[in-house]
Amino acid sequence: MSISSALQTGVSGLQANSRAVGGISENIANANTVGYRRGFSQMVTTTASGGTGTGVLSVVSVERLDITSSGGLISTSSPTDLAIGGNGFFVVSMRPNETVHTNYMLTRAGSFLPDAEGNLVNAAGYYLAGYPYNLDGNIGTVDRSNFAQMETVNIRDVSLSAAATTEVSVFGNLPSQSTGQATPGAPFAQSSEFFTSLGVSQRIGFTWQPTSTENQWTVEISDHDGNPLGALTVDFNDSGSLAGSPASYSAVSNVGTPPSSFAFDTATGVATLTLDNGATPQVVEVKLGAPGTFDGITQFSGDFTQSFDRDGSSVGQLIRTEIEEDGTLYGVFDNGQRRPLYEIPVATVANPHGLIEQKGNAYALSGEAGAFVAMKANSASVGTINSFALEAANVDIAQEMTDLIKAQRAFSTNAKVVTTVDEMMDETARLKR
Repeated sequence: MSISSALQTGVSGLQANSRAVGGISENIANANTVGYRRGFSQMVTTTASGGTGTGVLSVVSVERLDITSSGGLISTSSPTDLAIGGNGFFVVSMRPNETVHTNYMLTRAGSFLPDAEGNLVNAAGYYLAGYPYNLDGNIGTVDRSNFAQMETVNIRDVSLSAAATTEVSVFGNLPSQSTGQATPGAPFAQSSEFFTSLGVSQRIGFTWQPTSTENQWTVEISDHDGNPLGALTVDFNDSGSLAGSPASYSAVSNVGTPPSSFAFDTATGVATLTLDNGATPQVVEVKLGAPGTFDGITQFSGDFTQSFDRDGSSVGQLIRTEIEEDGTLYGVFDNGQRRPLYEIPVATVANPHGLIEQKGNAYALSGEAGAFVAMKANSASVGTINSFALEAANVDIAQEMTDLIKAQRAFSTNAKVVTTVDEMMDETARLKR
């Protein structure tokens, strides 16, 4: 190696280690950046040799990203702050409801907040993408290998349409000590809310009258205006493993004024009410509990209790969102309903190191990254989605300071090579004197 070659090698060492110091400084500067992935430099030997001779060995710095190592999770107070616990990335786009697939990217930076339009966007300006649920609570069949069926997650002006009640289930206990009295006591009255097709709240009345026969009750059901619809008698088991459950239903009577009516299936314990509350009467099934079961009304010694479970709802406005570990974003409405709105998928690629780094801690797909799949969170090999949390940078300050010392020492040593070669060249130039 000639003196000039030694100078060239020393300069390459200065350049490589200066780039390494630059990368370390970026890591330290971004130690508190959400979702940041640290970079590092690998020194690679190069040569300018031809096909036969041995050339000068130099060094270059090749920059890499530690993209697969996770940072710690930080608790926050925002339900739309999201962090992935495990493998995978959030899918984001440069603009809301992006149609150009090359403008979709991956990120671990989950500091999302709704913008003026209600679209969830992170601090870098990327919009969160997901699969919307249908009104029936299903996503349907989606192609998870591309972005075609994704939409920007939006939580503004989401409303729930009114739904008519079709089914009411009755639960509770009738006090057995009230039956079998020579003079029966006063009836127990209760009512259940239900909703019309327009979302209007109305009530169905229930009156439970103990009879002079032990373990026997008469129940009368009335409509929203208090008009009687029908009545029946229910006898309860008083011994054995079925004690307290309905034994039989009998004496069913329909006293509703048409088009209102009342029907009862004694085998299933289900009453069918036809309510005159619109141009088309509303039909509601009321489940009291099948004979020999404990899934409805029971009779034991104690107090009278009664509760109801029904479908249907009034019109509802979104009041908050909840995000589960499987990525399902639920809307909670002011009418008490909770409905899935979006699935936030977790994306994977075959080779994360093949992703192309973009500004804002985002990564673009490339041929080297391999196949892309947007999977349901907390399934297969992908991680969970944690709400009220953010992922910190995967930067270890102690490691960065150690690397900085090593790079600084290497830079100083290469600088010494350059100064030494300079002195040698100066001595060589003076030989002619």
